[in-house]
Amino acid sequence: MTTKRGFTTTLLHADRLGKPEHGSLHKPIHTSVTYGHEDVQDLVDIFQNKKKGYAYSRQGNPTVTALEYKVTQMEKGLSSIAFSTGMAAISATIMALIKHTDHIVASSFLFGNSRSIFQTYIDLGLDITFVDATDVENVRAEIKENTKLVFVETIANPATQIADLEGIGALCSEKGILYVVDNTMTSPYLFNPVDVKAGLVINSLTKYIGGHGNALGGSVTDTGLFDWSIYPNIFPGFKTQVKPEALGMTQIRKKGLRDAGGTLSPEAAHSLSVGAETLALRLERACNNALALATYFENHPKIKKVFYPGLESHPQHERAGKLFAKFGGLMSIELDDSIDCLAFLNKLQLVVKSSNLGDTRTLAIPVAQTIFFELGAERRAEMGIPESMIRLSVGIEDLDDLVEDFKAALEG
Repeated sequence: MTTKRGFTTTLLHADRLGKPEHGSLHKPIHTSVTYGHEDVQDLVDIFQNKKKGYAYSRQGNPTVTALEYKVTQMEKGLSSIAFSTGMAAISATIMALIKHTDHIVASSFLFGNSRSIFQTYIDLGLDITFVDATDVENVRAEIKENTKLVFVETIANPATQIADLEGIGALCSEKGILYVVDNTMTSPYLFNPVDVKAGLVINSLTKYIGGHGNALGGSVTDTGLFDWSIYPNIFPGFKTQVKPEALGMTQIRKKGLRDAGGTLSPEAAHSLSVGAETLALRLERACNNALALATYFENHPKIKKVFYPGLESHPQHERAGKLFAKFGGLMSIELDDSIDCLAFLNKLQLVVKSSNLGDTRTLAIPVAQTIFFELGAERRAEMGIPESMIRLSVGIEDLDDLVEDFKAALEG
């Protein structure tokens, strides 16, 4: 009988209970690129998907496998595949599963680089429709006979819109459409997309899961809810080699990871795996800090608007409270017109002026001038991104120190 353990306990002991070499508490870093076999039939069987094992590290490595196992446990899924970055995970998923005759519906509030790669796919001939995903009816209105995939994020970056995750999940289940949810902004600690009928879950492991800004990584997790046996784009050869429930992930690993080469290094996998052990502790602190800061900003006369789901003024506050364990560590603020956002940021002494999210340190970046600059003013306006918006990834510092830093900058 297997004992069900808590989130952090499970992560802390996942490697050890797998009995790694020499009694190590963590899976060691395996740097070998290739793997030899005493019996060549073993090598043949690995290539033909008849048995598990390692042949070449571009598509599999023992250290990376250990991380994939942890991600699967966190997401309550069937299996996971790790990639070099979150963008590599997204790109590989689309490339492996979608054909040029297919249609995709995606949230119009996608993170800048996600939107950029989708635009690249459009330029290559894919049919992709962007919709306001906060209302399922907007998604329903764009579904076509050839719609194969719906792609949304849990909390949009940077304006924090929250998709109608439950409604879209029910719609995709009804229509037999693959539902892909990017869980990066919430992480598996605050939310599991399997609970809203997602078929695949994307995570940028660089962010909250790794949590220390010292390693890049991404992942795709199969929740086990989607019926791959009826998906028309599966390579015929895989259907005779693997079980029906493994068809999607086999195709993503072979066509998306192996062929495109977005491989996660074992060194990065180790850092991400160790970082994940404190995910719950870090997010509890970051979320509490974020809510307190958001409340402070909302009552400050020099802050025009605060974008944070934990505030009752947020349009999807009730939805966020129902779906997520906490409201996350991401927020944005719009400064009063009298304040130059770059000058304001330069007055901050503790907060780091930087890109990235989910770090232990609080990070701040001017949105329009950096991560969403390429979209142009018109597109930013459509996405609800004002020119004076500052995005904050709230860290785990002592709250009083953070408040004092922002107070001094605002009053200065």
